[in-house]
Formats: sequence, C-alpha cells, structure tokens
Amino acid sequence: MYIWAILWTAIFSVPAQAAFSHPGLLHSQQQLDFIKSKVEAGEQPWLSGYEQLCKHPQSSYSYVVKGGYARVGRGSRQGDNVRKGEFDADCNAAHYNALMWGLAGDKRHADKAKEILNAYASTLREIVGTDKILMASLNGAKLVYAAELIRHTDAGWDAADIDRFERLLLEVVYPVIRDFAVFANGNWSTGCVKTTMAIGVFCDNQEIFDRAVNWYRHGTDNGSLTNYIINENGQCQESGRDQQHAQLGLAHLAEACEMAWNQGLDLYGASDNRLLKGFEYTAQYNLGCEVPFVPWRDTTGKYYHTTISDDGRGRLRPIWEMVYNHYQNRKGMDCPYTRLAAQKSRPEAAGPHADCCGFGTLLFSRDPRHAQQDGRNGSTGLEKKE
Repeated sequence: MYIWAILWTAIFSVPAQAAFSHPGLLHSQQQLDFIKSKVEAGEQPWLSGYEQLCKHPQSSYSYVVKGGYARVGRGSRQGDNVRKGEFDADCNAAHYNALMWGLAGDKRHADKAKEILNAYASTLREIVGTDKILMASLNGAKLVYAAELIRHTDAGWDAADIDRFERLLLEVVYPVIRDFAVFANGNWSTGCVKTTMAIGVFCDNQEIFDRAVNWYRHGTDNGSLTNYIINENGQCQESGRDQQHAQLGLAHLAEACEMAWNQGLDLYGASDNRLLKGFEYTAQYNLGCEVPFVPWRDTTGKYYHTTISDDGRGRLRPIWEMVYNHYQNRKGMDCPYTRLAAQKSRPEAAGPHADCCGFGTLLFSRDPRHAQQDGRNGSTGLEKKE
C-alpha cells in the first residue's frame, strides 16, 4: 500500500513552484536591460514608446502626490467615489516612475515611487464602495508593479517601509479581491486574478499565487480563461456588452499570463492558446471585420447577449503589443489581427484611469523569437496539465 502511495504521488502530483524570481511581475531584469539597450541605441519602436512614457505627466519625478488617504472608494452610489481620481493618479505615478527609474536610472524617479508607496502603506486602511473590488484590483496592481521594481533594484527602499507595504497588500487590498467577483461581468474577476498573482509574487506567498493560477484556469465565474473567452472562435463574455470592457478583460488575462511566464509558467498556452483566440476575435471585429457570434448567458445568469455590441467598436485600447509579441515573436505563431491592432495602436500610450499596464510598444516589443533571452525561469510542467 505504501509503495502504491509513492507511485501515485510521483505520477499525479503537481510540481512545486520553485522560488519566485525577482523582479518577476511584468518584467525581469533581463527584459528591462533589453528595453534600455534598445532605447539607448535609438531603435524603433522602442524609442517612440519611450517618448510616450517620458511625456506623460504622471511619469515625472516632479509629480505632486495627492495622498495617501486613509479611505478610498469607487462605486455607483452617491458618495462611493472617495478620492478615486486622486488615487488613480497616484497609483499610475508610482508605476510610471518605477519604470522610468528602471529604464533611465535617475534616482529621483525611484524616490518619487517610494514616496507614493510609503504614503499609502502608512495611511490606507479601507477600500469602500459598490465597486471596491475594481478599485482594489486595478489600483492595487499598479502599486505592486511599482513596488516590485523598486524593491528588487538598488533604489534603496528601507526594510521597514517594505514591511509596511506588504501589510497594506495583505491586510487592505487582498481581502477585498481574494474571493474574486462571482456576481459580476468578467473584467472584475480577471482584474482580481492578475492582482492576486502579483501580490503572491511580491510577498513570496505560494498559496496566494496558486490561488490566482487556479482561478485563471478553473474558476467558476466569468473571469476564468474559458468562461471569459467562451469558445474556440474567441468570443468573449463581454463581447455583447461593449468593446471597451471586452478589451479590458482580455488585458487583465494577458497581464496575468506575462507574470506567470516570468515565473516559469506558461498560461498563455492554456486551453490550446485560448487567450490568443480571444485577442484575434476582438481585434478582427474592432478592425472593421465581421465575426461569428452565438447568443450567450453568463455564469451569473444576469447577462444575456444575442448580438455582438458595436459600442466602442474601433477604439483600440493599449493592450495589443504584449500579446502580439508573445505569440508572434516569442513563440513564432501567426496572429494577423492582433498584429494589425498592435501596429495601428503603435506607439501605445497609457491606458485610461488605472485600468491596465499601457505603454506596450516600449515595454513588450521584442526581436523575433527572443525567448532565449527574455528572462523566463523555465517550465514548471504545470502548463501541460489542462
């Protein structure tokens, strides 16, 4: 009996995740060095993308910090939107200044990012409102992206400040998003997936990281991969709602995939590259082509769409470069509509509000088949277990 138990464990157990790689969210150090070398050489499209980042007012080390605040909120009820605009701006500024620090090396950018991270770590105690899950996930992601770059470079972030920031994530942000958003359209829960994954990596917390990975693959709400991209054609749960939200949900899934890739796990390839099918479908429609559509009721039972929505059609968000460059230039897979959307959006600028990473032309453009130099840890084997 004991021998059979050993054999069962050896055959069916999932390999344990190796120690987390840092910086290891949207960028490894090798990737940052690659981008920096392209910018310094004046190569396109990196240079034009860098110019987009530089000219954004929230990328400046002279940015005037609005907070921190003890209480922030977002929602549809009167009084829900507590310092929302200010919080959006501060979170973006933390992320963009951390990027500027990583690429330009000017310590003043690192100091600005630390100022914002420390301000909220010291004061923020509550996220409120009907849409607090969105605020915690979208803004939380921006803060973690910044913190990962600052912590794992020579920015000089004090250990006590790092500890306070970890407590902010684990005690204020994560409790809001840990159970995802089973009652909502999928972009809510896809946001929870990416931010939960980011918190897991930053805090070196395997359980939190695994929670995000498992929900991406097998979650029961609209935000899991195959519940958001509902079929092999690439139709999305929100395709019948409007195009801006469909793009937003896809962007969250892509950011989760990029983080997982930098930790040695290929979620891009899950369910026969389902993510690419969602991007191709959405790009095709937003470039003016027709696509098939099947009537669909979501997992909550509340949302039923019989036709694809033309609300927002043609307004491409800055989400395409990351996915195009993964499939086409890392993996050598053809993605014609995603490529056209990326080319049409180039150079990508910031996303609206704090919705997504943005600046993809700078941050994710790569030479064809650049995988051997992109800083990936290597496969864990998990990508083979559907």
